[in-house]
Amino acid sequence: MKPIIEVKHLKKKYNIGTINTGTLINDLKVWWYRKVKNVDIASKVENEYGNSSFYALDDVSFDVYKGESIGILGSNGAGKSTLLKILSRVTSPTDGEAILRGRITSMLEVGTGFNPELTGRENIYLNGAILGMTTKEIDEKIDEIIKFSECEKFIDTPVKRYSSGMYVKLAFSVAAHLDSEIMIMDEVLAVGDVAFQRKCINKMIDSIKSQDKTVLYVSHNMATVESLCKRCIVLKAGKVIFDGPTEEAIAIYSGVNKESFLSKEFLENDLKNYGVFITKVELMEKNNLEFDAGEDIVLKLYWGTNDFSGDI
Repeated sequence: MKPIIEVKHLKKKYNIGTINTGTLINDLKVWWYRKVKNVDIASKVENEYGNSSFYALDDVSFDVYKGESIGILGSNGAGKSTLLKILSRVTSPTDGEAILRGRITSMLEVGTGFNPELTGRENIYLNGAILGMTTKEIDEKIDEIIKFSECEKFIDTPVKRYSSGMYVKLAFSVAAHLDSEIMIMDEVLAVGDVAFQRKCINKMIDSIKSQDKTVLYVSHNMATVESLCKRCIVLKAGKVIFDGPTEEAIAIYSGVNKESFLSKEFLENDLKNYGVFITKVELMEKNNLEFDAGEDIVLKLYWGTNDFSGDI
């Protein structure tokens, strides 16, 4: 079976500084070297006139199969949004290719495609059309879309009066009800409230199970990534540094080891004042170090004295 998404040696180059050399003749010289001779010489000419460049993506390759939910992790500037923009056909790669076999729903920014002067209802039709839905499809689903968005009371109000949370609820609701094979989302759930985030995650999980929908999800919220994704790709400086199980990806991205939950100084020194030392602490029943207020946690302590050691 062929992957629904194939990313092959993807590169995206951006210029830093001025976008030209300052004169027409030098711009033509850069163009001539790039098109007729080679890129290396063109880069040298550009650098001579104060331009430099960097690769937001540098030789990125991976495959995604139908029904997979993939988390894309990385710090700011790692290349996550650039990758999703290329997959969504918002921008084109400098080199390499991305092959997608299916209709795409993209949510790269809250309220993308919304006209602030139109009402929520009118924007459902507008946004649905942008995402590829026919008027008949929207007519059949509009009541369900409005109900899911929790914006029934304000659906005939211009969206310029909506809060950012209401924007994302309405935008996600439209996207979630589109009959597409691939859903691409970039940090869009960060704006919604916790209850709505949970509802969105459940909706996506149901879509993956019942419709074999493929999801690519970028987020800095490890709890939602862990709930939705079984596999994650970690980017650093435009390169893939890990592609595998979510638990390992989160540990690499967070740069923490759950076995070093307490500081070495505390374990080796402070408790010895009481005649007890703890050799190791493990965080049980949880794979990350993000906690909700009032949340119960379970720790496994390895401890000892001069005469005995064990665990509790």
